[in-house]
Amino acid sequence: MVYIKQQTEVNEETIRTLLFHIFKDFPHLSSARYIERTIRSLTYTKSYDDMMNKLILNALDEITVEQPDWTFVAARLYLQQLYNEAATNRGYDVSDTYHYFYELQTMLVDLGIYDPFVLERYTKEELQEAGTWIDSKKDEQFTYIGLRTLVDRYLAKGYDGEIYELPQERFLTIALTLMVNEPKEKRMELVKEAYWALSNQYMTVATPTYANAGKSYGQLSSCFIDTVDDSLIGIYESNTDIARLSKGGGGIGVYLGKIRARNSDIKGFKGVSSGVIPWMRQLNNTAVSVDQLGTRQGSIAVYLDVWHKDIFSFLDAKLNNGDERQKCHDLFYGVCIPDLFMEQVEKRGDWYLFDPHEVKKVMGWKDKGGNPLGLEDFYDEERGHGSFREKYEECINHPELSKERVPAIEIMKRILKSQLETGTPYMFYRDEANRMNPNKHAGMIYSSNLCTEIMQNMSATTVTKEYTQDGEIIIHKKPGDFVVCNLSSIHLARAVQDDVLERLIPIQVRMLDNVIDLNENRIEVLQAVMTNKKYRAIGLGAFSWHHLLALKGIKWNSEESVDFADKLFEKIAYLTIQASMELAKEKGAYPAFAGSDWHTGKYFELRGYHSHDELDWDELKQQVMRHGIRNGYLMAPAPNASTSVLANGTASCDPVFNRLYFEEKKNYKIPVTVPDLNAKTFWFYENAYEVDQKMSIRQNAARQKHVDQSLSFNLYVYNTIKAKDLLDLHLTAWKERLKSTYYVRSTAVTIEECDVCSS
Repeated sequence: MVYIKQQTEVNEETIRTLLFHIFKDFPHLSSARYIERTIRSLTYTKSYDDMMNKLILNALDEITVEQPDWTFVAARLYLQQLYNEAATNRGYDVSDTYHYFYELQTMLVDLGIYDPFVLERYTKEELQEAGTWIDSKKDEQFTYIGLRTLVDRYLAKGYDGEIYELPQERFLTIALTLMVNEPKEKRMELVKEAYWALSNQYMTVATPTYANAGKSYGQLSSCFIDTVDDSLIGIYESNTDIARLSKGGGGIGVYLGKIRARNSDIKGFKGVSSGVIPWMRQLNNTAVSVDQLGTRQGSIAVYLDVWHKDIFSFLDAKLNNGDERQKCHDLFYGVCIPDLFMEQVEKRGDWYLFDPHEVKKVMGWKDKGGNPLGLEDFYDEERGHGSFREKYEECINHPELSKERVPAIEIMKRILKSQLETGTPYMFYRDEANRMNPNKHAGMIYSSNLCTEIMQNMSATTVTKEYTQDGEIIIHKKPGDFVVCNLSSIHLARAVQDDVLERLIPIQVRMLDNVIDLNENRIEVLQAVMTNKKYRAIGLGAFSWHHLLALKGIKWNSEESVDFADKLFEKIAYLTIQASMELAKEKGAYPAFAGSDWHTGKYFELRGYHSHDELDWDELKQQVMRHGIRNGYLMAPAPNASTSVLANGTASCDPVFNRLYFEEKKNYKIPVTVPDLNAKTFWFYENAYEVDQKMSIRQNAARQKHVDQSLSFNLYVYNTIKAKDLLDLHLTAWKERLKSTYYVRSTAVTIEECDVCSS
C-alpha cells in the first residue's frame, strides 16, 4: 500500500499517485470521471483531512447496484486516515503501520484502556511474535460501512475518542485474550489459529467480545435471562441484577410468569396486588436510565405466559393508545405459548386465564423436594398430550380456583395487532423448547432471551435468610439458573465457499468455551457466573445465509434452499458436537452432564441421527456418551445486525431488504449494497418482503432440527396483510416445530436492531 502522510502537501500529484495504486485493484470501475471530479475540487481543499474526506465522499457517491465495488475504494481511503491517526497518536511513521503490536499493548495498559493481564500472562517475545502474524492485506476485505462500524463501535480508543488500535490489532488482541488460559506449550498456536479465523472473517465474535476483549472494562457475554421470583425482595433484587448486567453491555430477557396477577391476594388480603405492569414499569426505567457503557440505552425483553390473567394489559403495554400509566414503551415483549393454546386458536375454542400465585396456593402441586409448583412448571412431553394440558384441565375444573374464560382467538388478535403496530411480541413455543431441551433432567425453560435464540434451563434466585453478625448484614441467597449467552457466528458465505468448516469450528468452539472462564471476574451477578459454569453453555451461530444462496445460485423460493439448509446445518451441528466432545476429553464435561440427553444418547435419537455416507453419527453418539461433552448447550444463531455489516455479510439467516440501501450517519447517508453483487448474483437477492414467508419458515424448520437451542427468525409482511394470513404464518411456524419467532417486520414498523446479540 502507498501511504500518504498527514503532513504531505495536498496537490494533484499526491492525489493521482494515491488513486493510481488503489485503482490497480479495481480496473473494472469507471475511475476517470471520479478522478477528474476530485482534482477539480482540489482548489477548495486546505488540508490533508479535507482532501481525504472529499475523496471518500466522492467515492461513496459512485456506489450503485451496477458498480458496488466503490465501497472498497472508499474503505482504502478511510484506512489511510486510520493509519495516519494511529501513527500520530502512537508516535511512529505511518509507513511502519502494524510494526508495533507489543508497544501498543504497553501504551494502552499505561493509559488504563487495556487490562494488564495480556502483558502479564504473555512474554514480550510472545507478543512480538504474535505481532509478526498480522497481515495488513486483510484490512482490504472491509467495505466502507464495515470499517466504519468497526472503528465506531469496537476499536480501542483514547478517552477523547482518539484512534490507537487498528483492525488487525483488535482481532489479534481478541485472540490473545480468549486463549490466555490455555496450556503454554500450545497456547501460541491456538492464538494463531484464532487470529486466522477472525482476520479472514470466517467467523465473528459477539459484540461484547469484539468491544471488550483485552480492555479494562465490560464483560464478554452477549445477554442474560432472569426468572423473577414472586416476592417483593425477589422483584427488586432482580431489578438490581438486571441494572448491573445492563451497565456491562448485556441485553436481558426477563420471565415474569411467576409474578401474581392484578387483584390477586397478598398475605391473604384479597384484591390488593397490582399485577405485572408496575414491575414492568420499573424495568422500563432501568432500561432507560442504566445505559450500556454510554453507547445505547439498556435492552430488556419481558415474557409472560398466554394463560396469565394480566396477558391483555401486557399485550397493550407497548401500544401507542390507552392509559400512559400502563405503558412500557422501552421494553421488548414475548409471549410464552403452549401447544394447547395454538390448538384452541385454530379450532376457535375457549381459553382460560389464571393467577399463578393462586394456582400454586390452591392446587397444591409439589416437586420432589416439596417445593410448590405452578402451571408454568409443566409442559407437554409429546405433541397432543402431556403434563401441561393435564394440569391445565385440573385448573379449569377446580371449583375453588378463580379463572377467566375468553375466546383463544381474541388473545391472538391482540397479539397480531401489537405485532403489526410494534413488531412484537415475540412468540416462544414453550412445549417444543422443553421437549427438545438436552438438559431437561436439570430444569425447565420458561422463556427465551432478548433475541429469541437462547433456550436454557431457568429458575428464580431467592433470598433465604438475612441477619446481622459482627456488625455486618449477612444475606443468604439460593441461586437460580440465571442464563448467560456466549455467542459467536460462522460467516457462511466465506467459510462454506472456502471449505474451512472442519478447521474453523474446533477453534471457534474453544474460543466460546474460554469466554465462560474469562467472564468469571467480569460478570457482577454471581448466580449468572454459577449458571455459566454449571452448563458451560455456548451459542455458535451463523450468518450470511442469503449471501451464500446467491453465490451458490440457489433461489430463496425453492425446494433446493430447504434441502441445502438441512444438509449444511446438519454438518455444522455434527462438527460443533464433535468439537465440544473433543474439548471434554481434554478439559472435562460440563458439571450437569450426568443424566442429560447427551449422556443418555437421547439427544441423537430425538433428532433421528444415524450414520450416512458423509457423517458418522452413530460413532459420535457413542463418543459423547463415553467421554461427555464440554458444553451443555451448543448452537443458537443470533441476529448479527452489526457484525454481519462489519464482515460484509447478510444478517443471520434472513433475506435481504434491498440490493442497495442507505445507512444514516450524522450528516451523511452511506450507500450500501448487498455483498458480492454482480450480474450473476443479482437475481438471487430477492427482497425480504417478496420472498415466500412459508418457504422461509420451512428453511428455518430444517435448520431448527439441528440447532439445540433456537434461532433469531423474523417474519416479513406488508402492512396491508390480512389478519388471517398473518395468523396462518404463525400456525405454520408452530406446526413446523419452530421454538420461536422473533419480530414481525411490517413495512409500517420501524424496528431498532439488537446489537447486543450480534455475533
